[in-house]
Amino acid sequence: MKFHHRGHRGNQEIKASFLFLLCLSLCPLWLISLSSSVSSKGLEMPVQEGGKIRAPELTGGRGWLNTDKPLSLAALKGKVVLLDFWTYGCINCMHIIPDLKKLEKKYPNELVVIGVHSAKFENEKDTENIRRIVLRYEIEHPIVNDADFKIWNAYAVNAWPTRYLIDPAGYVIGRLSGEGGYEALDKVIGDTIAEFRKRGEMNEAPLKLVLEKAKVGDLPLAFPGKVLADEKSDRLFIADSDHNRIVIAKLDGTLVDVIGTGAHGMVSGSFETASFFRPQGMALDGDKLYVADTENHLIRRIDLKARTVETIAGTGLQSHEYGESGPAQKIALNSPWDLQLVGRTLYIAMAGPHQIWKLDLDKQEISTFAGSGREARLDGALDESGFAQPSALATDGQTLYVSDAEANIIRAINLGANSKVRTLAGGDLFDFGDVDGAGNDVRLQHPLGLARWNDKLLVADTYNHKIKLLDPSSRSVKTFVGLGRPGQADGPRPSFYEPGGLAVANDKLYVADTNNHAIRIVDLKTKETRTLQIKGLQPPVSNQTAVANDVAPNAEEIKLPSQKLRAGDAAVIINVDLPAGYHLNPTAPQRYAVSLQQGLEELKTPPVDVTKTTKGLSFPIRVPIGLGAGTATARVSFTFVYCREDNTGVCRIKTLQWQAPLEVVNDANATNEINLRGKVSAD
Repeated sequence: MKFHHRGHRGNQEIKASFLFLLCLSLCPLWLISLSSSVSSKGLEMPVQEGGKIRAPELTGGRGWLNTDKPLSLAALKGKVVLLDFWTYGCINCMHIIPDLKKLEKKYPNELVVIGVHSAKFENEKDTENIRRIVLRYEIEHPIVNDADFKIWNAYAVNAWPTRYLIDPAGYVIGRLSGEGGYEALDKVIGDTIAEFRKRGEMNEAPLKLVLEKAKVGDLPLAFPGKVLADEKSDRLFIADSDHNRIVIAKLDGTLVDVIGTGAHGMVSGSFETASFFRPQGMALDGDKLYVADTENHLIRRIDLKARTVETIAGTGLQSHEYGESGPAQKIALNSPWDLQLVGRTLYIAMAGPHQIWKLDLDKQEISTFAGSGREARLDGALDESGFAQPSALATDGQTLYVSDAEANIIRAINLGANSKVRTLAGGDLFDFGDVDGAGNDVRLQHPLGLARWNDKLLVADTYNHKIKLLDPSSRSVKTFVGLGRPGQADGPRPSFYEPGGLAVANDKLYVADTNNHAIRIVDLKTKETRTLQIKGLQPPVSNQTAVANDVAPNAEEIKLPSQKLRAGDAAVIINVDLPAGYHLNPTAPQRYAVSLQQGLEELKTPPVDVTKTTKGLSFPIRVPIGLGAGTATARVSFTFVYCREDNTGVCRIKTLQWQAPLEVVNDANATNEINLRGKVSAD
């Protein structure tokens, strides 16, 4: 099990254990007397001896997500609270998300999980960037942006990930650092609930949350992680990561095929029935496409002629080992992130254990190639070297290049005799930034993509929102394109939003612009950039945006002055001014509801209630109604999904709610239309 120390370089292996801590901001951290019990998994479960420790309140955050208001421990009295201290670039933090989801599902009304996001990188401190990760990893518990480490310091945390468990009375039960520990947490949570339920001190009323996913619509691509361009066959392969599928297009964007149902899974079989779980890197060998099926911890092989998918490496379980070798389908893997084929050897950037692995395709055997498993910047012999979340690979056939994301460096491994690891450019685990230059003076920020071009390396400097150019011979790095801030501008001065994957074909750079849900094409000679449109590509059916009848996401109320309306047949006319370059998503359901209530004493016709959910709406929307003379009130709600014309970036959901008092009159000169107009922004 691994965890990452803030301010320390490298990972340490620890035994998962609960530690009872005195968390007083004015006093140094110290351990109080413990006696240990052992769970069924052999995890140390200390039992506190002595006084209780009140959990510090959750103050000092810059913003909250998945909730419409800040949460407090005082308001959560009666519930077990699990605080998860994490940072979104940390692979070990990502590994415990499934455990958190299992606990939330098992104890839906008794347990409240709160993610405390204490950022390592500057880029991770921005609430909007955290929002994208919440959406990407389908996180449904509240998150507080602890960018200033106020909560982190109050709890004396020193590593990512760290979890604190708090009882329904607001006292600390214990702390667990590193990956794993699900069984221990499950037992303590269950025992705590049982104890407080007996006392009658449990609050089991559901906690109502406002999820970030209710505020955005779905797009044809969802957080694409990697891209592979093949000039010879005129094919572009896209890891549509959050749609759990692979998209194939021609290099001009013409849709060719889609592989996978869109559901989480590891099903093999035909293109139409196969499933993946957030796939990332790919490698092509003729009509065989190899895929790093990252969250399934598998390597899959796609036969592009037979249109079938099969598993060739991994067991489907996450490994916690660092030096295994043997039959490929009997060895567990750990977050394979990228692939590179050299001859009949498939190299694997194994982000989880911070290593490079290799798969012999002829013998179907897999083994560690480089990296001791220690998270560090360590050059030298293969078995003694250290990596930190390697996330991209490239090669010239003689050298394997590695983008070592958490160490913020680019590495090189010679593939001949006496192979060694050396660092070409960049800083270290906590030496990051945005500085061009040479060698150790270069500063990158979590680079996730690599591609070779004219004996140079193009680097996706992900958290700097840039593409940089590295000359391996001189170790010099300079910015190629990108403004250093999130954006989606095309043209000669383009902007990007956390680009994650790169590929080159025909002197064009294809960029998986992850947070823009887009593939961008950069002319490598002119730097002119455009967003690729893949005509006909739709989100998976199961992922199509649905607008629930009882949900009004991002609601805005508009109160109108009283107006006269002609009695008899009339209509409600809905118009919304969308931002320039945006349209109503034609594939997403839009919902309108019209309710007209007349005063009881003057009621001439029954109340009018019209509700309809449909696709393909365009403005103006006309809803027929009919009213008799008298006073009335019109209440109209319109929930709609609007997107950029190229269906990339962010697809937003908005609800406009109009309320208008009416005077319905028998006057032929009065209007027979209730005109409602609204306006939304691109922000």
